[in-house]
Amino acid sequence: MSTLKFAVLAGDYIGPEVMSAALRVLEHVAGQENLQLDYTQADVGGAAIDRQGTALPASTLQICEQSDAILFGSVGGPKWEKLPTKEQPERAALLPLRKHFTLFANLRPGLLYPELTDASPLKSERIPHGIDIVCIRELTGGIYFGQPKSTTTLPDGDVEAIDTMVYRKSEIERITAVAVTAARARKKQLCSVDKANVLETSVLWRKTVTAYIAEHAPDIALSHMYVDNAAMQLARDPNQFDVFLTENMFGDILSDEMAVICGSLGMLSSASLGARSNSLGKPFGLYEPSGGTAPDIAGKNLANPCAQILSAALMLRYSFGLEALATRMEAAVRQTVTSGIRTGDIAFGRPSVGTIAMTDAIIANLS
Repeated sequence: MSTLKFAVLAGDYIGPEVMSAALRVLEHVAGQENLQLDYTQADVGGAAIDRQGTALPASTLQICEQSDAILFGSVGGPKWEKLPTKEQPERAALLPLRKHFTLFANLRPGLLYPELTDASPLKSERIPHGIDIVCIRELTGGIYFGQPKSTTTLPDGDVEAIDTMVYRKSEIERITAVAVTAARARKKQLCSVDKANVLETSVLWRKTVTAYIAEHAPDIALSHMYVDNAAMQLARDPNQFDVFLTENMFGDILSDEMAVICGSLGMLSSASLGARSNSLGKPFGLYEPSGGTAPDIAGKNLANPCAQILSAALMLRYSFGLEALATRMEAAVRQTVTSGIRTGDIAFGRPSVGTIAMTDAIIANLS
């Protein structure tokens, strides 16, 4: 019997609710496939601040170190917004986790089923067959991590803030390799997004991506686009992209725009992978929904569990090499949603079900 060893960091507000749903689905498929789940739950985010005084306790980090993957929920919310910025859950938990495990590659599928086109703010005639694209975002470089970073009161009393955008050729090459793998699994099309008409880092980005593709992946059709145009094109015709690759801050913004045009954050998963291999020789990764903690519906059995369940499927695919099982979980979610069983965020005036009933339906389709 194979054992899947992973850390469970549910987080705040709806985090524990949708995590419970994902674990129920994993327990079900594990029983079907003669797999053993060996997971340990740990505090993170606001819940960790309340219980242990810090958003990422040393005990949580140790549990993650001893695991082959991290299944992550959502952190943050109004309860902790008055804390100093550096102590708030999002900054004090997620960024250190990414840095500690060198999780440099964020893979975010932008998937909108044709049956859910009414959920998108785009006109249905622009996306008659839904949306199916992928964003590959560099996650540990750029302006979020570059030094120096400071806020200083100047002699004349004015205040100056400095953030520094830094990229190395090696960082660009390794994220490009990830994008190539993603593109080869799809249509062999890759669009690299930058701001090479203004930024030195983007000039290096474009040169490096171009050279890497020419040397290592001539089978990939490569194009380039400035980030401002890419933001417009995503809203105009998202399916002109298949896989798009970009740096940290641009990826943060564009992937959130992608999430909006795909209708509901409750349907969108993500995987953050790094240079580290786990005990199985697979990529160590952190898997989380693209959405937030939704404090307004927490504890009401209203949250959509699909994004968390789909994130668990990505964990099976990448960190445990269980491609067939991941595909089956994804198919069960799709079958459930397209059959008309939906939570309130994707119901469009139709009768809706709660978190628990949605999970029950997905498990039924797995059976």
